[in-house]
Amino acid sequence: MEIILIRHTRVGVEKGTCYGWSDVPLADTFETEALATKRQLETFGTFDAVFSSPLSRARKLADFCGYPDARLDDRLKEMNMGDWEMQKYEEITDPYIQEWYKDYLHLPTPHGESFPMIYQRVSQFLDELKRQPFRRVAIFAHGGVLICAGIYGGLFPKDSCFNHLTDYGGIERIEI
Repeated sequence: MEIILIRHTRVGVEKGTCYGWSDVPLADTFETEALATKRQLETFGTFDAVFSSPLSRARKLADFCGYPDARLDDRLKEMNMGDWEMQKYEEITDPYIQEWYKDYLHLPTPHGESFPMIYQRVSQFLDELKRQPFRRVAIFAHGGVLICAGIYGGLFPKDSCFNHLTDYGGIERIEI
């Protein structure tokens, strides 16, 4: 099965803001970026199914690209940053952030998730998808979800996964 993963466009929050599960606005450049994404997405042809994160930044791109009825799934949300949501990383006073920076691939954020937790939920979603009779599926989601899917699909190893972050409005393709 061919899986086409689409990352949402730029967000309208200050750079360096921690916004995982927060429903943030899109940048003023949405329409321009979304049009470029839509054109690129059209090269893949038709989809047997389309899924989206329920967060508005993914849903709005799905809608713009012609999929207003994309199936929403909570497992496609970005990593939950817990107590750090909507804070600028440089302004977080929690001393635990230094430990997290040293081992962010394993440690959870306070009252949030760890990378293994987001990987588990994305993998569970993809495991279920594999059992469906689809040939080609589109998924509108977030950078962390695309990283997890890239690992799952064998595009890159876990230890260097953050070197492969898909650009805003970008597309990643995997086979499962």
